[in-house]
This record gives sequence, C-alpha cells and structure tokens, in this order.
Amino acid sequence: MLGADIHGALRTLIALLAILNPIGAVPIFIALTNDESPAQRLQTAKMAARAVAVVLLISAFLGEYILRFFGISIAAFQVAGGMILMLLALNMLQAKSGGRYKHTPEEAAEGMQKEAVAVVPLAIPLLAGPGTMVTVIIAHNRSNTWLASGLLVVDILIISLVAYAALRLAEPLSRRMGVTGINISTRIFGLILAAIAVTFLANGLSTLFPGLHATVIS
Repeated sequence: MLGADIHGALRTLIALLAILNPIGAVPIFIALTNDESPAQRLQTAKMAARAVAVVLLISAFLGEYILRFFGISIAAFQVAGGMILMLLALNMLQAKSGGRYKHTPEEAAEGMQKEAVAVVPLAIPLLAGPGTMVTVIIAHNRSNTWLASGLLVVDILIISLVAYAALRLAEPLSRRMGVTGINISTRIFGLILAAIAVTFLANGLSTLFPGLHATVIS
C-alpha cells in the first residue's frame, strides 16, 4: 500500500509539472512585470506561488463535492479533463505556451490594474488552470488513505515551490535558454501531457462504457 501511494504521488507530481510547464511561463511573467523593480518582481512571484497552492488545495479537497452537487461523475470528469489536457498538450507541442489559456481583455485589464496581477492572469489561469485543477481532483478521488492525501498536499506544495523558483529566476532563465530552449522544453512537457491525457480518457471511458473496455481487451 505504501509503495502504491508513493507511486501515485510521483505520477501526480509528474503530471502537474507537465501541465504547469513553469519554464513556459517565464516569458509571460517577464512581460507582465517588465515595469516592476526586482523587489516587486520577487513579491509578485511569491504571491503567484501562494495563489497556486491555495487554488490547487481547494480544488483537490472540495472539487469532488462540487462535482457531486452538479451531478457530475468522476468518470465523466476524467473524460472532460482528458480532452482539456489533450488540447493543452497539442498547443504545447506547437510551442504555444503563452496561448494555453485565454482570458478576456477585461480580465487582463483588471489583473494589470491591481496588485492581483500575481493572481490573475499569472496564477489563474496561466499556472493553476483547468488542467491542474482536473489533475488534483482526480488524484484526490484516487486517494484511499490518509498517507495518499498527505502526499497529494506535498505534491501541491512542491509544485508551488517549483512555480516560485521558475518565476524568481525568470530573467536569468530567459537569457540562458532563449526562445529556442523554452520552446523545446514546452514541446517535451507537451508530449508527456499528451500521454497523460490519453490515460485520463481511457480510464474515464472504460468506466462509463464497460463494454468498450471488454472490446478493447478482446
């Protein structure tokens, strides 16, 4: 059981890293904070990382109850989530890291007018978007022990620290990697994410349509 919990936690962590694609967020962070001082950029990175942690923790532990309230099964959510992740993966495979989640001009203006640029659009939806929310909700649904739930919290905290580190080092990373390096990183994460999306879709469809699973096996 311990081994299964650790394996599940590692799988979730890899999925979150692929979806988050912190390297891909570097140029966007620089663009959003180009008029800030180094101290202000540091504060923005901290706020964004905290927002990511809060959003993912709420999604993980309350998301399933929200789904039940609307009468949505986990299997249906897996299929929908797999489709979202696949669309995201296809964008990433084309190195479209900046176009992963679109927000309206009004949302962008609201984010730029406030200190909350760290929250919108940086943390939500750029870092903690639909893909990461789907992943933590499904991971929590699979958590059958307190250890598994605790490991999921650890995964979320690690992801938040990774996001903070990437944003904190955004300027030197951007200089060293360049556009080509960031695009290569985005495509690698996209390939991993596509495989994860297929797994989500397969698991959800096999639960919704047991006959389909039997047909595939035969």
